[in-house]
Amino acid sequence: MPTLFKSLWARHLLAALLGAIAVSGFAPFYVYPAGVLSLAGFFYLVTTTARPREAAWLGFTYGLGLFGAGIYWIYISLHDFGGMPFWMAGLATFLLCAFLALFPAIVAALARSRPAHQVLIALPLLWALSEWVRSWIFTGFPWLSIGYTQVPDSPLAGYAPIIGAYGVSLVVALLASLLVSVYLHPARRRAGLVLMVVLIGCGWALKQIEWSQPEGEPVSVALLQGNVSQDKKWNEDEVLRSMRQYYDMALASQARLIILPETALSVLLQQVPQNYLDGLKQHARTNGGDILIGVVEYEHEQYYNSMMSVGTADTQFYRKSHLVPFGEFIPLKRVFGWIYRDWLNMPLADVARGGLDQQPMQVAGQRVAVNICYEDVFGEEIIRQLPQASVLVNTSNDAWYGESIAAYQHLQFSQMRAIETARMMLRSTNTGATAIINPKGEVLAHAPHFIATTLEGEAQAYVGTTPYVRFGNWPLLILLAGSLALLWGRKTK
Repeated sequence: MPTLFKSLWARHLLAALLGAIAVSGFAPFYVYPAGVLSLAGFFYLVTTTARPREAAWLGFTYGLGLFGAGIYWIYISLHDFGGMPFWMAGLATFLLCAFLALFPAIVAALARSRPAHQVLIALPLLWALSEWVRSWIFTGFPWLSIGYTQVPDSPLAGYAPIIGAYGVSLVVALLASLLVSVYLHPARRRAGLVLMVVLIGCGWALKQIEWSQPEGEPVSVALLQGNVSQDKKWNEDEVLRSMRQYYDMALASQARLIILPETALSVLLQQVPQNYLDGLKQHARTNGGDILIGVVEYEHEQYYNSMMSVGTADTQFYRKSHLVPFGEFIPLKRVFGWIYRDWLNMPLADVARGGLDQQPMQVAGQRVAVNICYEDVFGEEIIRQLPQASVLVNTSNDAWYGESIAAYQHLQFSQMRAIETARMMLRSTNTGATAIINPKGEVLAHAPHFIATTLEGEAQAYVGTTPYVRFGNWPLLILLAGSLALLWGRKTK
């Protein structure tokens, strides 16, 4: 090991830097080798560390670098738009990053507790498992799972329709582990290089498979981006102006399927004038299609973040089911309620969950699986509406994060959902990233960020079932559980 990296502080500095480098693999940078190289550097540090405790601290530092560089925009939402004092917003952002950094810390400690010859086997298995755990614990926050760095251009994206995002993370981690093995063990170099070529080659071959087939003729679509400033969105004057703006934008389009973003109408649905909805409905019928509108429902003393349809089909609703903690509901209200009462200004801080058994909307001749905001970060939830759905739709309002990289990262997660399901993804957002994505995860068209515009294009319906749609994360979890059980069950010498 180079002398520089024998210094404890130098190793921690390198770990943090490696974590930050991983962020370049995510959008808007899309440097997909960065994911593999970043993990390889981290695995090298863990492998060459003497004790599990030291490895845990290195994992924690790596996590701080990754999440500190990757989700710094949480501060923007809390301070700039949530009204939280800068010191409290900074502390909250740091605490979130520190919590997320515990996952690589635990991975490093557990792997280093194994005999030396097992560390590089345990690391990729534990890494993939930790990402899956992070996707559901405390309602889940799978942001920056390393598999997303491979979307859409890397050969490794070919694994997504089979084993999903966390499966791609496993392959990335396996490549990283093999790189370290090749470097540290020259005698195993040939075998390691062969395995790396096989992993990459299989990914490339899988990427050539067409997992779905077109159904019917393409439908014209219009994705409306209102560019409504978040700090004014809920003001009475701005509400009226934005309602008129979206009305005019919708009536200016001849598309069969017109989609407005999340909470495009910043009032309760019951407060929307009936002639407003009737005008949109009549226009949709004239076009021979439907309009999807982001609304706030109030029913049985409960608020819902919803999408509703008006037009040729019967009016239908989709209610958001996976809510943002501290953004749309207050976890442990007795403990954290004071934060909202005294320090935060969140318009929809206590929203009810929609059902888990909601079906695709039947609109404009399509079977549309709607998801709202960061619901599309959870692939295992998107597939609940498949294979029935022929098109995916995500509506979002990422204005909360200003001109940061958050909206670009969110777009990349939508690209992963398109690949996993072999469906087109239509994204209608308030300020960006509004886009049309094909089943290969490629962005066919996108609107410039932070301008009011309409993105026109076509959406092709697809039918077919990928292995991931059919089985979800279960094959991966069985593989990880079985492999780790075998590894931990082996007698140590």
